[in-house]
Amino acid sequence: MIATIKILWSSLKMAVQELRMNKLRTFLSLLGITIGIFCIIAVFTATNSLESNIRKGLEALGSDVIFIQKWPWDGGPDMPWWKFVNRPQPEYKELRYMTEKTHTVQFAAFAFSSGNKRIDYKSESMEGVEFLPVTEDYIKIQSLKIIGGRYFAGKENDGANVAILGGNIWDGLFGSPEAALGKVIRVAGRPVRVIGVLKKKGSGMDAINYDNTVMVPYAFGKTVVDERLYGDPFITVKAKPGISVKEMKDDLTGVMRAIRRLRPTEEDNFSLNEITSASGNLESIFVKINIGGIIIAMFALIVGGFGIANIMFVTVKERTNIIGLKKAIGARKKVILMEFLLEAIMLCLVGGGLGLLLVYMITLVLNMFDVFPVALTMKNIIIGLSVSTVVGVIAGFIPAWSASKLDPVVAIRST
Repeated sequence: MIATIKILWSSLKMAVQELRMNKLRTFLSLLGITIGIFCIIAVFTATNSLESNIRKGLEALGSDVIFIQKWPWDGGPDMPWWKFVNRPQPEYKELRYMTEKTHTVQFAAFAFSSGNKRIDYKSESMEGVEFLPVTEDYIKIQSLKIIGGRYFAGKENDGANVAILGGNIWDGLFGSPEAALGKVIRVAGRPVRVIGVLKKKGSGMDAINYDNTVMVPYAFGKTVVDERLYGDPFITVKAKPGISVKEMKDDLTGVMRAIRRLRPTEEDNFSLNEITSASGNLESIFVKINIGGIIIAMFALIVGGFGIANIMFVTVKERTNIIGLKKAIGARKKVILMEFLLEAIMLCLVGGGLGLLLVYMITLVLNMFDVFPVALTMKNIIIGLSVSTVVGVIAGFIPAWSASKLDPVVAIRST
């Protein structure tokens, strides 16, 4: 065991020495491996970080929440849209009937979103604002936090012209949450008093950008915008404690079919969308992205592997007489084999390390822009180094084997 360790250590030192002596050759050998490892780990890092961020956003929406909408979330690019385009939109009266008939729902709310509205305050204005009329229980279902003021209360839900502002709006018009409270703004030309402000959420998986939203009571909102023509209405419900999403979904299916008077042979003309369906779609998408990244990286690694193999053959050729001398004084085949194999592995590990370093530097730059957190995980580092080692073994084995098989007499005579 000790003898083996000494042989490995001696071979490693010799490999490092040879790499230092031929800097240009070493650099060219590293290039292909560096690019290959960079490609594969960059793809893994980007997809893992994006997937983690999206899953956190989906979890924030609530695992016990269902959205009743016209369109399904799990249709994919091949969705037969013609089956859904003529479906009726959810209506407020359906919410009222539903709350009376369901036994699994804790909170239910109706809302519709209408984009590209204008907000004015004195000489200031903002374009492209999301207008979101909601009913009273909406805040209890969605993961929204009021950091100033309050939510709609009592008679305000009957049509008061009051509003709650998203983070980008109160920041852009007033600079602080406190300064926004009590002010009267104009939304689509209608005066509205600000009674609350939302905490900034940042980018996420919400269908609605709450940072760029003005939330108003539904009864008031429908007088500003015709929801059937310019809105995207939906009903959102939250399950009672101890009730599974499946149980609530079955309950809602029966209630909605009864509301819409569907015969037993007719298909549902509504969609019950839940977080798990979106999560399942994401998983299949990221698997495909990773496969694509692996295919691209494999081409780079194959090219890099051939480069390493060619360099190692040249190295063996240059050191033929030295190999002969070593064998003549008693060096065994496995020592020669290990020497060249370790040199190939060293090349690939250094190249892989440089590829990982490039990925890490890019993650630092991306995190400066605060789009979404990007991290080079230990798992991906291990993958990168492992792939480098495997490529080194495969690319270096044949040159190393040919070196170990040289006849010492013939090798010494070579020039």
